Parts: sequence; C-alpha cells; structure tokens
Amino acid sequence: MPQELAQLLLNLVKEDAPLGDVTTEAIIGDVEVKAVLMAKESGYACCILDLAEALKVLGLNANALKHDGEYFNPGEPLMVLSGNAKVILVIERSLLNVLSILLGVVKTTREIVEMVHRVNPRVKVAATRKTIPCLRPLIKKAVAVGGADTHRLSLSDAVLIKDNHIAIIGNVEEAVKMAKGKVTFMHKIEVEVSNAEDAVKAIKAGVDAVLVDNVTPAQLKQIIGALEALGLREKAIIEVSGGITPDNINEYAKANPDVISTSYITMKAKPVDISLEVISK
Repeated sequence: MPQELAQLLLNLVKEDAPLGDVTTEAIIGDVEVKAVLMAKESGYACCILDLAEALKVLGLNANALKHDGEYFNPGEPLMVLSGNAKVILVIERSLLNVLSILLGVVKTTREIVEMVHRVNPRVKVAATRKTIPCLRPLIKKAVAVGGADTHRLSLSDAVLIKDNHIAIIGNVEEAVKMAKGKVTFMHKIEVEVSNAEDAVKAIKAGVDAVLVDNVTPAQLKQIIGALEALGLREKAIIEVSGGITPDNINEYAKANPDVISTSYITMKAKPVDISLEVISK
C-alpha cells in the first residue's frame, strides 16, 4: 500500500510538473526543511498515516499527528514532514489535493450518517462505485472512517444485475438463474429494479438483495409495502439508490429500506481546506 500510494503521488506530480517545477528549480538550492500540514477548518482525520508512509517511500521523513476518525480543529497540525525542500515543494499540491478530498468525504459521510440515524437508526448508508478516478481505495476507506458502508469496492466483489444486463438477457428471472449457475457461493447476488413487480420476481428467484433505483420515497414505501404484504420483505436486503442527496435522504430513511446508497458522499463532498507551511530550515 505505501508503495502504491507513493506511485499515485508521483503520477499526480507528473501531471502537475511534467517538466519540473521551474520556480523551485530557479530559486531553491539543495537544502533540508521542515514543514507541517495544517488544518484550516475542522474535520476528521483519514489516511494521514497512509500518506505519511507513502512520503517515506519517496525519501521524506513524515509523522502523522492524527489517527483515522480523530477530530481536529482549525489551526491544528495534521502531519509533520522534513527532507529535501525541492521534493516537498514539488509534491505539495498533489498531497494537499488528495488529503483535502479524503477529509471532505469523511466529514460529509459522518454528517449524512448522523442525519439518517436520527430518523431511522437501523438504516445503513452506503457509498457507490462512483468515485474520483484512481482514488477509489482511499475514498472507500474515507467512507468507512466516516461511518458508512463501502458497498462494492469493484466489479469483482459481488453480482449486481442492472437494467442494461436485463435489457440484454430479456428478464429478471433468467438473469438471476444464469448468475446463480455460474458464480461461486461466496458471491452475493443483487438485482436492480424500479417497481414492485420486478422486486417480487427477483426475490422469488432467490436474490440476496434488491436495489430499488431511481424511485421517489413514496414509490419506495409502496414497493416495500407490497413485499411485506407477500411475506417477502425479510427474504432479501432492500437497498435504494438514485438521486439521493442531503435534501431528500431523510424521506428515503422514513420509508424503511435496509440500505441507502448515494454517490453524494464520494462525488459531491466539499474538500476540507488544509495547507502546507515550511516552518524551519
């Protein structure tokens, strides 16, 4: 992991300084400096230790000052690092970009989980596979630190039969039958539906979960009610997704699904403002 994360930072630096940092190269010599990552607003720590270990791979000394999930105030130091000034300055923006995004995911996730649990403590909030490219493992960790479920980490984790799969296969039952006949017992099977009829078909076909996608809270409540009436409500996990934001998530929670998944926490979280300051030579 430290090596992979170090390579990610190098890739980001290559984008940011494809021919080198002309400013630093012009005015900074071969000197050692000490710097600190500072929080400019409040939040919760995440991946600071991971990034510190990656910086060590790149030849810097780095010490994480906050553990995953630990609260911090504006003005608090998050990491101390030291080493070659040119290396620190060229990597500064890439490091800050990654960490500020992760801290934003944690903070937003916590806020939304707490919001949902005030309405319905039994409902899980989950992420989706919609993440910033190349940052998925880190963002999924931030989701977990924020108190939500990571959902699938990749397409390899579980079977999720979506509308395009069904459009190709022809119907829900056949798609489920094919999946059950080919995948290992270790893989759970979920089917995306948008109405009570398909939800019933999927559960009767033996799925582990039903993803009710792109419905209103009222429609979700109606679908769950239909499953309860048929004695199918407890036969599978009921997940809802699609267009869910902080403005409407409580209404979905009141409909009483098992899981609410939303890309808001991974794609629309506001980054937490942090800075890097050189404090001594």
